[in-house]
Amino acid sequence: MADTDIQAALTLDALHRELGARMVAFAGYAMPIQYPEGIIAEHNWTRTSAGLFDVSHMGQLLFAGTDAMALETLLPGDLTGLREGVLRYSMLLGEGGGILDDLMVTKRGAAQDDDLYMVVNGATKHADIAVFEAVGLRPVYRDDLALLALQGPKAVDALERLAPGVGALSFMRAAAFDVAGVPAWISRSGYTGEDGFEISVPAADVETLARALLAQPEVKPIGLGARDSLRLEAGLPLYGHDLNPMITPVEAGLSFAISKRRKVEGGFPGADHVLQQLLDGPARKRVGLRLDGRLPAREGASVVAEEGVIGTVTSGGFGPALGAPIAMAYVAAAHAADGTRLGIDVRGRILEATVVPMPFFPKSYVRQGSAAKTGAPA
Repeated sequence: MADTDIQAALTLDALHRELGARMVAFAGYAMPIQYPEGIIAEHNWTRTSAGLFDVSHMGQLLFAGTDAMALETLLPGDLTGLREGVLRYSMLLGEGGGILDDLMVTKRGAAQDDDLYMVVNGATKHADIAVFEAVGLRPVYRDDLALLALQGPKAVDALERLAPGVGALSFMRAAAFDVAGVPAWISRSGYTGEDGFEISVPAADVETLARALLAQPEVKPIGLGARDSLRLEAGLPLYGHDLNPMITPVEAGLSFAISKRRKVEGGFPGADHVLQQLLDGPARKRVGLRLDGRLPAREGASVVAEEGVIGTVTSGGFGPALGAPIAMAYVAAAHAADGTRLGIDVRGRILEATVVPMPFFPKSYVRQGSAAKTGAPA
């Protein structure tokens, strides 16, 4: 990998190490997995206060606003009708409707040339760009930008001091702000199930901003370990584990991302297959599993019923806020109903589990119209 490919993700490398982070390889980058207090402490801090995550390995792409129609040939969302400052969760689909990546798209305003801002997964960003270019699109890969995520119930209090007015954003809304003197594009979104923000800033300024955020009493640095346990409790799928090119949006339980107009018109890869699954139901479904006892099940473990293997665990671990092991799995549709009792084969030992609704832990998004939008006074 060329040095230019890793520059943004390594911008905060010195700060992570100064803070005592244990660094690991992740999607081709050296990223913090945890800090000295440990993953469980970081998880619980984010659930009760505010955690700062470095997610600069993610890919930040810009498309001309006029590219929306062409993007609809690859994504099942309504992009031509996307309003200014609104985020939309979508998926890049391949042949047969399999998921090549999941992503966020935002329509930015006139001050940002009415472009479409897209955040894609770090491990897939270059492959995504190749798919876009194959249909004549020319996304601008902004490797000069870094990305921070500030998550937790007190995230708005901390950020409001540095970016007055940011608390007026509601979930899945975004706008440009000045944050402690740094120009930023901020969305009220995240990957933890908590209220929070994602903050895109020039890589040259990200350390200044990170230090300003960490100076707030509510904020501590959080590593990728707690990010994974938080998203698991929130029932959020991780690409490369719970999502891949062999899984469709319907099987993954992500049919909400297929816009109403696209369900009628189709026009995206694998539309015939995906829309048929919507009508008939898929043969397998992503489900949540709560395990009896304390032993966790990990990715790759077989899910079993009386007739044998009926599925596979795709994510699993201990839920710190729940005090219990949980997992996500794909199982045969006949075994996917809430309350179904199943077994998980962990190295020859069968762990008992129950199919339960997701999220495992309640989400705390601040949706439009909520009375709790604003943070504490500056």
